[in-house]
Amino acid sequence: MLYPSKQVLTVSELTGLIRASIESEFCDLWLEGEVSNLRMPGSGHVYCTLKDESSQIRAVLFRSSALRVRFTLKEGMCVIVRGRLTVYEPRGEYQIVVETVEPKGVGALQLAFEQLKERLAAEGLFDERRKKPLPAFPQTVGVVTSPTGAAIRDIFSVLRRRWPILHIILVPVPVQGEGAAQQIANALVLLNEHAAAEVIIVGRGGGSLEDLWSFNEEVVVRAIADSRVPVVSAVGHEIDVTLADFAADHRAATPSAAAETIVPVLADIVERLRETSIRAGHAMARHCLFEQRRLDTHITGLAQIRFRIQEESQRTDEATDRMKQLLCQHVIASREAVRNCQRELVGLSPLFVVKRCLATIPQLMKRLERQIIVLSERRRRQIEATAAQLTQLSPLAILGRGYSILTRVRDGKILRRAEEAQVGEEIVARLSQGQLGCTVKRVLPDPSV
Repeated sequence: MLYPSKQVLTVSELTGLIRASIESEFCDLWLEGEVSNLRMPGSGHVYCTLKDESSQIRAVLFRSSALRVRFTLKEGMCVIVRGRLTVYEPRGEYQIVVETVEPKGVGALQLAFEQLKERLAAEGLFDERRKKPLPAFPQTVGVVTSPTGAAIRDIFSVLRRRWPILHIILVPVPVQGEGAAQQIANALVLLNEHAAAEVIIVGRGGGSLEDLWSFNEEVVVRAIADSRVPVVSAVGHEIDVTLADFAADHRAATPSAAAETIVPVLADIVERLRETSIRAGHAMARHCLFEQRRLDTHITGLAQIRFRIQEESQRTDEATDRMKQLLCQHVIASREAVRNCQRELVGLSPLFVVKRCLATIPQLMKRLERQIIVLSERRRRQIEATAAQLTQLSPLAILGRGYSILTRVRDGKILRRAEEAQVGEEIVARLSQGQLGCTVKRVLPDPSV
């Protein structure tokens, strides 16, 4: 039965009307809840359920919004989200499309800071054993910071005042804002690969946590940890702490303090060298005076030493003459021994031994031939005797005396008794020469029974 006066909606039409009504009514709302059923597929979207003690709602954070979340969502985390309510039409379920998310009770940046710090510390990036010592007297220093900030002016001022012979390589980078972290990391890689810097200062002046956040980015922390050149972190003021400070080989409270850390005061070094030179001169003079007195004390014994040297020299000459005589005697004895060995070798010469052996070969050949003839005759007689025995024992010899061997055709079995054959059965009789095909007509009993 049809109802023309009534409007009949399809499920899709009804769902669309509900979605339009909900989206217009709840286009911008704030919601607090606990995260559960968290899923992060490869698409980059984030799906979860927000719940409280008695209710729950599905939530989705699309990839473009998820990339802006600095901390990591976890199961059971209490959050405050901002978004719009909509209906997911394929299932007819309402859900909230999240645009921003903040952890409840703690700032998003502070939570992201703690999460990243814990993860990188577990990897060992902050281990003290990774720290490299700073050079005592660097000739070239690299600086990674903004070219317009107060930090670079403070660094240049301190370096020029304390160590004016220093060569400074500035790699200008933005220190805050979108893409600043990647440029800072690229600058560190550049100084490691192409510059001659012996130490690197990376930092900026003070600011809020958001302003300093580039130095908390993972890409910057890893670039500092991977640097072959020692890195000094100088971010913000003394109370400011960033992850770059943990990864750096040395942390300075301020950019000025970083400059004071890496270079000494040239005037102080010169003064210390002057004082050291004076002390060394005095010490050398005292040492020379002491050695002069020792020489004066022992100079009287030099004449006796000369006489002893001459005496020992004469003894050396006599020992040399005796060694020459013994050496000549040894050479003569060795030559005689060589001649004796040569005479013995002539008698043991392989050619002589071969000739002597060749003379005995004909005699041995004749003996071998006689032995072969005797052995062959003996073997022939043994074979003939064995053949005769085999002939006597051969079944063919028995057949030659008039006997035959009967076998059944159907299975080839040899017949030993008459009752093993049946009347009409075909058998084969094997004679001494040839075979006969036979048919059994009668089976006679054994007359001996």
